[in-house]
Amino acid sequence: MKNEVYKISGMHCAACSAAVDRVMKRLEGVDQCEVNLITEKMTVSYDPKKVSFEDFKRVIEKAGFGISKADSEKPVSKAEKKPISLIIAGALSAILLYVSMGQMFYSNLPVFPFMSMNQNPIGFAITQIVLTVPVMFIGKRFFIVGFSSLFKGTPNMDSLVAVGSTASFIYSLVTTFGLKANPHGVHNLYFESVAVVITLVMLGKYFEQKSKEKTTDAIKKLMALTPDISHLCKGEEVVDAPTSKIKVGDTVLVKPGEKIPLDGKVIRGESSVDESMLTGESMPIIKVKGDNVTGGSLNINGAVYVEVTKVGKDTTLSKIIAFVENAQAKKAPISKVADKVAGVFVPTVMAIAVLSALIWLIFTKDLSFAVRIFTSVLVIACPCALGLATPTAVMVGTGLGAANGILIKNGEALELTHKVKVAVFDKTGTVTAGKPSVTDVISDDKIRLICLAAACESVSDHPIASAILSYVKDNNISIKAPSSAENIPGKGIKCEFEGQEIMVGSLQLFEECQVDFSMFSGEISTLLGSGKTVMLVAENKIAIGVIAVADSLKDGVVATFERLKGMGVKTVLLSGDNKAAAEHIGSLIKADLVYSSVLPNEKAKKIAELKEKFGTILMVGDGINDAPALATADVGCAVGSGSDIAIESSDIVLIKNKIDDIPKAIKLSRLTLRTIKQNLFWAFCYNVICIPIAAGVLFAFGGPMLSPMIAGLAMSFSSVCVVSNALKLRFKKL
Repeated sequence: MKNEVYKISGMHCAACSAAVDRVMKRLEGVDQCEVNLITEKMTVSYDPKKVSFEDFKRVIEKAGFGISKADSEKPVSKAEKKPISLIIAGALSAILLYVSMGQMFYSNLPVFPFMSMNQNPIGFAITQIVLTVPVMFIGKRFFIVGFSSLFKGTPNMDSLVAVGSTASFIYSLVTTFGLKANPHGVHNLYFESVAVVITLVMLGKYFEQKSKEKTTDAIKKLMALTPDISHLCKGEEVVDAPTSKIKVGDTVLVKPGEKIPLDGKVIRGESSVDESMLTGESMPIIKVKGDNVTGGSLNINGAVYVEVTKVGKDTTLSKIIAFVENAQAKKAPISKVADKVAGVFVPTVMAIAVLSALIWLIFTKDLSFAVRIFTSVLVIACPCALGLATPTAVMVGTGLGAANGILIKNGEALELTHKVKVAVFDKTGTVTAGKPSVTDVISDDKIRLICLAAACESVSDHPIASAILSYVKDNNISIKAPSSAENIPGKGIKCEFEGQEIMVGSLQLFEECQVDFSMFSGEISTLLGSGKTVMLVAENKIAIGVIAVADSLKDGVVATFERLKGMGVKTVLLSGDNKAAAEHIGSLIKADLVYSSVLPNEKAKKIAELKEKFGTILMVGDGINDAPALATADVGCAVGSGSDIAIESSDIVLIKNKIDDIPKAIKLSRLTLRTIKQNLFWAFCYNVICIPIAAGVLFAFGGPMLSPMIAGLAMSFSSVCVVSNALKLRFKKL
């Protein structure tokens, strides 16, 4: 199967996107198709042996839409082009309302004599026609697209506006020709309704477009992070060059206050770097020679020379943008409800409009009233709100996640995360730092003990040696190098230091060398029971102390587990370590369940068992051996420092490498789902309430009648409300 993304033009409401989806899924060889109304993109999975782009183009163009290969650039909004025409339409409509409705309420309203409703009915009607036709011309897109879609069997929101407005205009035009014989017909003109409805729908579309643009703010901000020009170093010379022309291996100079153009490694200089736009981490990070830097981050206070290691789509920023764009293009499962309704909505509304008009015509014998009912029903119906309910919330939600260093791969993951019952954590590198550190020093003279051990280990590159040397450095303890040293593979090290024989090693080494360490047996037993690695230190074959080493917890882990429990999520620790080590860490973080000695190939099986027992499972990991488990879980979550394979297998990536973002991801999902449900409720509720009112149900029982103008205002308002509700997500704190 092949996966591709295409740009779809001509979509204006949920009925449009549903029509594209419908004709595509009829093609043999198309496995999946997702059409996003907001991004105007279609993601399709298909068998290239059975179907091709030409087939896509044929059926989509037949349905009244355009298709082209999607490029990397975001579509340019047309919202800025609308105000001039919108202002003209608004001015003409305002004059039209003054002339028509004003005289109905105030008989002495000052107007020119030829516009007087009572003195010159025909002049009054012609004035309205002169004011209405330009507005119809300005809103010609509604008629062109609306009737074209209707004739092609895929009616949409434009079809409703076009049919309703045309019906009102034609009826009013016919009435105008009969005014000479029947001057009282002047009260049955609906020219002002035609103009005002078109103007209000245009106004609603303008506000809707402006609001929708804000849902893509996260992408726009990320795209703006890469500077267009970089300072390229050519020997001793520094020249300005387009960032797009920089290659891997080039060296660029980044001055204070400038953005780092691409991923690379600092080869000269030192500075603080602000990575908050990429990771959400507020504190600047010190970067020195040898440190990696990320394109898009801000260099604060020092000039640095950076050797470029990644360009184009391989950079971290490009991957983040692709991640967010993919998430915004794919629908959440809950959107299928709205899609199914949208697919039959417009034909149903048209049927209701015709039926309502016929019923009122039969009972009242008033064609004017029937036309008013017909137009009101068509105009008030709003599939736009249904179509915008889910994608706007998903786009804002994924954007909020990206701003906080939480990348969500698709809408399905965003929706599933709020259902998580159990969060499963890999131990090494996820809950713990992934490298050992000194936890206990036991001796009558701890400083001398650690100095002797560090002197011996200073000539070793073993992880335990690194832990001891880091402890010395962190505690500002100075050490000297040994005179000589002998490494004993897998057991320890011996050295000569200041004329003394020093030995640092395992229990096995001390037993083989017949060094008595019974005086520390109680402490050793306790340390081993806690899953720690024990190293003994001897001076001239006399045991003088014990050093315990263990993998330390990452910052914020305990608080993360507490917050998850507060959210009603069970916590599970999954480790390949021995039982003592795993249970010790489990007790520190207060995990609900601890599984130890789990081999890499058994992790996915364990996840499957937990899914069957508890329900929706979220798995957090960082290594290659976590990839199968991440893929098996309902929601896979990889920490940003993890392997590329783990990240590819996951649904969520924490680019700050902090697992305290897990509760934030769950909260984000819950907030987004709540917003989607609110949007769908109001979209459905709006139509359920408004369509019967427009059809005259209340009027039949002595209640108010809904005019087409009020219907147009309500329709536009509903779409703007749905988008505005989604935008509130941007201000939520995770």
